[in-house]
Amino acid sequence: MHIHRSFAWILSVAGTGGLTHASVQTTSSSVLVTPRISDTSIFAPLTLPPAPSPTRSASGAPGPKYWQNRADYDLKVTLDTVTGTIQGSMVLRYTNNSPNTLDVIWVQTEQNRIRPDPDATNSSPPYGDVIDQFTQVVKGRPAAVQLEDHKSETKVMLPAPLKRGETATFQVAWHFLVPPSTRPLGRRMGRSGSLYQIAQWYPRLNVYDDVKGWNIEPYLGNAEFFLDYGDFTMEVTVPSNYVVAATGTLDNPRDVLTAAEIARLAQAAKADTIIRIVTAEELANGAAHLRHDGMVTWKFHAKNVRDAVWCASPQYQWDATSWHGIITQSYYRTDAASAWHESADMVRMSIQEYSERWYQYPYPQVSAVEGPVNGDEYPMLSMDGDESAEVDLYNTITHETGHNWFPMIVGSNERMHAWMDEGFNTFVNSFSNARRYPAQGDQNARIGEWVADEDGAVLEDGTPIGNTSPQYMKTAKVLQVLRRDVMGPDVFDKAFRTYIQQWAYKHPTPMDFFRTMANAYGHNLDWFWRECFLEAPKFDQAIDSVRQAVEGTDTHVSVTYGNKGRMVMPLFVRFTFSDSTTQDVTYPADVWKTNSTAYTVSYTFPKKTVSRIVLDPDTHLPDADRSNNTWITK
Repeated sequence: MHIHRSFAWILSVAGTGGLTHASVQTTSSSVLVTPRISDTSIFAPLTLPPAPSPTRSASGAPGPKYWQNRADYDLKVTLDTVTGTIQGSMVLRYTNNSPNTLDVIWVQTEQNRIRPDPDATNSSPPYGDVIDQFTQVVKGRPAAVQLEDHKSETKVMLPAPLKRGETATFQVAWHFLVPPSTRPLGRRMGRSGSLYQIAQWYPRLNVYDDVKGWNIEPYLGNAEFFLDYGDFTMEVTVPSNYVVAATGTLDNPRDVLTAAEIARLAQAAKADTIIRIVTAEELANGAAHLRHDGMVTWKFHAKNVRDAVWCASPQYQWDATSWHGIITQSYYRTDAASAWHESADMVRMSIQEYSERWYQYPYPQVSAVEGPVNGDEYPMLSMDGDESAEVDLYNTITHETGHNWFPMIVGSNERMHAWMDEGFNTFVNSFSNARRYPAQGDQNARIGEWVADEDGAVLEDGTPIGNTSPQYMKTAKVLQVLRRDVMGPDVFDKAFRTYIQQWAYKHPTPMDFFRTMANAYGHNLDWFWRECFLEAPKFDQAIDSVRQAVEGTDTHVSVTYGNKGRMVMPLFVRFTFSDSTTQDVTYPADVWKTNSTAYTVSYTFPKKTVSRIVLDPDTHLPDADRSNNTWITK
């Protein structure tokens, strides 16, 4: 039993040998700080942008005047498999909900990241976006815009300013050569033989917000994206023997699917077992396709998402099942079938776990797609590799599926704060992995194992979480400590659900998360955010000294606990008595406020003699030196 109390020093101590009582006295020295010296302690008030305002409240919730802009897209794309070229067009409607008039907009043109330099040889492949048209509809007529090339970002000077509350319509056409999956951009999209995985493929509006104005961090290949929400339609024209997976709902199944496939999809929508929509045999004998020549157009729509992507291959087997009416699908080539044959159910269990524990999945379908692009996530669709082991494949699928919550629903800025999606997602993955394979350890054991296996994942590695690196395991470990050892699981879970609910389809910052969690907890957590996210201080608790004296049948014990680093954490103490009974006592991290290096507690144990004292006996905390965590009587 852990006793969580702030400043109560008289404890009832229950041992396995019967009920005893221990009186406890504590001493700590005060630290005097003159008004002229700023507070640099770990407990100093945390002031980070953005400050509370009408758009973002001090409680962590969106403020009464919170706003964000909106981007709606009608996309059309044709895949030329002979030349490996994408030809695209779109009608973009951009709504300015900000209080400002916009004279320019910024769009992401990520294909230009691998565009040849001007002095490159003629043999260099002509990768990169070619903008064929970019006009703004002004008074019913198209007006040309002026483009300013910033490679992976393009500045668009508007012929007509976009005032508050107005919607501008743009007509855009472009084309590009799809790079192989082995090219630098292939980390996120590309082609391999006849298979295409298409993302970062259309000029996408950058976010204009109340925190930074235009968010125009360049695309470097390792960071992902930050986009506004909107409604999408998408028409994908491909050869008739291709199967297409995409963000959204298929609107014209009768134009692209056989009657048998349509019937199977209807069956899968009500099934909790896997239905084989397109089989290997049907791909081989041609029965998988409605037509056998020419091109066909697959039409999709999606509401309130921040992106739309698609994948296509003539070799895709297609499986589906469902959970509560939500279709969960998987697409994979025949040579990956041995690992992927249960993948649709892996997607199903993932959305069930995240929906039941955190926030209901809001979209009508979700898909996992096999291919050389391994481990990329988009709304309703993830691109996953061909792992040969079932457990490894589930690890990948449940991680990428979990990204539908972070950052597809909770729309944080991945390029600035990657830990807010990768780290949060890794944390919730630990519950999903434990649910699928309980024999391999519970949620707590999962994170401990992952941290042990990941270089640089321990908290004392010297790298703050709050930088631009993803910090998968480190963030998961920190959230685990916050949940289990500081807030408690019930309070943490409620607070985390509140954070998701408040910021669903919005753009939270780190401070919005910090404030939401602390407000729900009811205690100041500035010390925790500072040491775990902004700094990377050393953590080393110790037992500095123990004095024990027997008086009649009572044993008086005075223990001085030491804190050898700047990081503070709760004190978890386990007393073992001479009769082999034990007692656990917990002190909150606040005990280090007045003296950050030493904390003395005096105990009286009736009819008990202490033989051993151990700090953090269950090894929850990232102690740098455990050799000073144990005292044994001489």
